Amino acid sequence: MERIRISGKNLGALALPSFCPRCFWISMHAEGLPYQIFPGIFSSIDSFTKKVTNIHYESHSTIPKWLQSFGELNKPVKSPSHASFFIIDSDTNIHLTGAADEIIQRNDGSYFIVDYKTAKFTGNQDRLLPIYEVQLNAYAYISNKTAFNPVSGIGLVYFEPKTDLTVQTLDNVLMDDGFKLPFSAKLLPLKLQPDKIIPPLLKKVREIVDLNSPPDRTFGCDDCEKLDMLIRLVKS
Repeated sequence: MERIRISGKNLGALALPSFCPRCFWISMHAEGLPYQIFPGIFSSIDSFTKKVTNIHYESHSTIPKWLQSFGELNKPVKSPSHASFFIIDSDTNIHLTGAADEIIQRNDGSYFIVDYKTAKFTGNQDRLLPIYEVQLNAYAYISNKTAFNPVSGIGLVYFEPKTDLTVQTLDNVLMDDGFKLPFSAKLLPLKLQPDKIIPPLLKKVREIVDLNSPPDRTFGCDDCEKLDMLIRLVKS
């Protein structure tokens, strides 16, 4: 079998109720998709958040209070990059990779994996939870088979921008060269079940990708509609 590489986040797409095998087949076989833009500001915010957690621990020998709602967490450890944080699944020959935003060791020596989201926790975010649940369980699956084991918990932290502003609070956010935007943290623990979730999804990836042609689309898939429209435009 030819080796397949997939990230934990992209694996999560298979758990969505709206998952389209045709779109997935195309995305896995295409060498880059058009019109893909990801603003770099979110990576900067994630990097800053990690610095807050690590510098706070260095200064106070404890993690910030807003993280402590996840339970008895002790100290952050350096999260490996996707280049070194991976496993090769022997049953499917799939290279499963990822990069956890935060890995925190608990007092008992086990690990808790955190992923940061810069967004308000809304109904739309709730619809994306199947992706995030698979993503974090994939990180736990990799961790348990590599350096950070055992994993005893996973969770999301939504950083919601606090955009309320009044005349009375204006001076608190102004700086000589700009302004400060505060964020509040909303924590969401997720169910830890990597051995139950990940292997069946890897098997499903292998089955779809190995098809010689794209499978049928999911009824009502918006992306398929847009793709078909582009094909018609090119042919016209």
